[in-house]
Amino acid sequence: MKLFIVAFAYLTNAAIAAPAVPAPPPLHDGLHDFDGGLGSWKEHTMRLDKPLTGSTKWYPVEGYSRSWSVLGGRVNVVEYDGDGPKGHVSLISIRVYDPETKQWRMNFSTPSRGALWPTPMVGTFHDGHGEFYSQDDIDGRMVLVRFSFIPESPTAQRSEQAFSVDGGKTWETNWINEYTRVDAIPARPAATEHHDFDFDAGVEKIHIKRLDHGAWADYTGTHTIHKLWGGLADVVELSADGPAGHLEGVGLRMFDPATHEWNLNWLSTGSGYFGPPAYGRFANGRAEFYDTEQVGDRTVLVRGVWSGITATSAKFEQAFSSDGGRSWATNWITTTSR
Repeated sequence: MKLFIVAFAYLTNAAIAAPAVPAPPPLHDGLHDFDGGLGSWKEHTMRLDKPLTGSTKWYPVEGYSRSWSVLGGRVNVVEYDGDGPKGHVSLISIRVYDPETKQWRMNFSTPSRGALWPTPMVGTFHDGHGEFYSQDDIDGRMVLVRFSFIPESPTAQRSEQAFSVDGGKTWETNWINEYTRVDAIPARPAATEHHDFDFDAGVEKIHIKRLDHGAWADYTGTHTIHKLWGGLADVVELSADGPAGHLEGVGLRMFDPATHEWNLNWLSTGSGYFGPPAYGRFANGRAEFYDTEQVGDRTVLVRGVWSGITATSAKFEQAFSSDGGRSWATNWITTTSR
């Protein structure tokens, strides 16, 4: 019994004296991880023909890309055009930094798709090397996708894409990009042009009336539009100030050639991802877009309307409906002018 008491006392004292578990290191703040990739680049790409089939045949694609940042560096836009034996390749990547998780989300699209891929690639940088992952449907089966970004110098970069069908145990590389910095990229006319949003281009002055807790607040600022793919897509930067504070956000508007509809994607200050897209089209000088969103503890219909469109001005009005569209409450009005 005495031996048990001594042993119990020893174990108790040992437990009391056990060292505290150290706190995990703080997450890496990767806001500027992609800064070295901003600018204009010549790209030499090697693509594996028919991935996941045992193919060993590779073919080249030669092209150019340009990358710039918006929203204080929290969003990077990459526009790429290239040509190879299988024709022209055109795509955009919208990279969004989440300040809460310290991760980047890489969103992609092409003119023929006309919408963002449903699953962004998510990842971080470690020791200058970025790795991003997603799951995608490749020829009818779900595979893991890995994108690796390897900065080599201020004038040279490298990236690779690989697929895995065994949960990440093995990987097949299918896309290798070598980037060389250039002063500018050659001008290239768009293969297809679209003009619905031509009225809303360049840098515009904006006035916003925003309903907040039952009171309207006024903001003034700018609306900057970056046109892509001959008007089939554009990136919108909003920056405005008023008595209630500062507003900023980034929008991506894309035309879907299959449905002949636009989808509007919006990223607000403090968010690390785009909200649900709104869908709609233009008719008779007016456009209406709809989606559903979570507002507080309710799911509501959201309607956005462009009207009063002229060569120098336009109006955008947003409204919510909690009764299936029978009634609408306006909460945001923007007027633009050149």
